[in-house]
Amino acid sequence: MAILRGLYEWTMEKAAHPHAQGWLALFAFVESSFFPIPPHPLLGLMCLAEPKKAIRYALICTVASVIGGLFGYAIGALLYESIGLWLLGVLGYTEAFPWAACTVNANGGWAVFATASTPIRYKLMTITAGFVSMNLATFIIASIAGRGLIFLTVGVLFRLFGAPIKKFIDKYLVPLTTLFVVLVVGGFLVITQLGHSDDAGTANDPCANATLEDF
Repeated sequence: MAILRGLYEWTMEKAAHPHAQGWLALFAFVESSFFPIPPHPLLGLMCLAEPKKAIRYALICTVASVIGGLFGYAIGALLYESIGLWLLGVLGYTEAFPWAACTVNANGGWAVFATASTPIRYKLMTITAGFVSMNLATFIIASIAGRGLIFLTVGVLFRLFGAPIKKFIDKYLVPLTTLFVVLVVGGFLVITQLGHSDDAGTANDPCANATLEDF
């Protein structure tokens, strides 16, 4: 238990370090275009360490993420053959790319907003939006709205409730850590089960059978 407490205090100290803001911006930028790990855990830790700066951290995340999204857009628009194809393969999005292209064409900014407001597949949509030559202004607006929604929600919640949350975690660190591990494992099991049922819903998706030849 002492090890867990020491790790927690070390993490809080690092999350409050001035250089952490730079790392947060970097994670948010690269996650939007090619990096598989989202910045949400780091954002949460930094907001927990300094709740009064939570909204500032959320804004840093939002701006850096949208800029990273523009980088992903550029990869799709200008470097798809040389970098985009390879990157999609590395990220495991090769099979999903035709579906994404069809979805962006069919739904425009709403498709980008939907993925930007979740930690899932935003980088796929940034590259795809560039590939299908989506209107750049629409892409930027949808990205700001989606990324702002997810990051600023975290920032506002921690700004309002961060101090009591931190006190609660400080008091009940061990049982909360155990609960977190249980939830993570349970979440993976649920996602796995949902993955097995994806085929049942493809019949209702007009983009389910899309191919690159369609674009």
